[in-house]
Amino acid sequence: MLVLLHTSPVHVPVFEALRDAHHPGLALRHVVREELLERARAAGPASVTDDVRHLLAEAAADGAGAVLCTCSSIGGVAESLAADLGVPVLRLDRPMAARAVALGPRVTVVATTHSTLGPTVALVEEEAARAGRPVDVRTVLVEGAWELFLAGDHEGYLGLVTAALDAIGPADADAVVLAQASIADAADRTRTDVSVLSSPRPGLAAAARAAAAVE
Repeated sequence: MLVLLHTSPVHVPVFEALRDAHHPGLALRHVVREELLERARAAGPASVTDDVRHLLAEAAADGAGAVLCTCSSIGGVAESLAADLGVPVLRLDRPMAARAVALGPRVTVVATTHSTLGPTVALVEEEAARAGRPVDVRTVLVEGAWELFLAGDHEGYLGLVTAALDAIGPADADAVVLAQASIADAADRTRTDVSVLSSPRPGLAAAARAAAAVE
């Protein structure tokens, strides 16, 4: 069984659909804790460490083969606690970051909330160091988009993100990283010629492999 830790219920059907399409038979259990992202945005990711540790311990006790944190703001916190659990804990965005640095040194991180920029930039830089590659990361915060997400205006939310992506060209970046799972669909809508990478599909694939290895 793979346990997914979310900070929004909108991710549940997304990962159910990805499982059905690419990993049939994989048992998923979803844990949704919206308050973790709210606190991380207000007080920083470290403020949720104790709660994340408790949730991960519960997942391990319930028989999880692996845990996947789908929130980029707290993914690093979850991943850092893996050694204490005895089961793999993965952050959704790591495979995406590794792919980005393989595409070239100029990586643009696009996000809709401040809380995910720092963790995502740090992850890209970490993957570049691991691969022995140079990297120059710049960030784009899509102003006004997060308010639309909170209001449930998914189309408006993706529209603002897509417009931001359309403004990025080959002269600006070798790869664009969509820092949140909630904006993944913008990759299919943009007209930019730059490679735009999202995290749900590669992240779930990595977690499925980890869970299968444990079993």
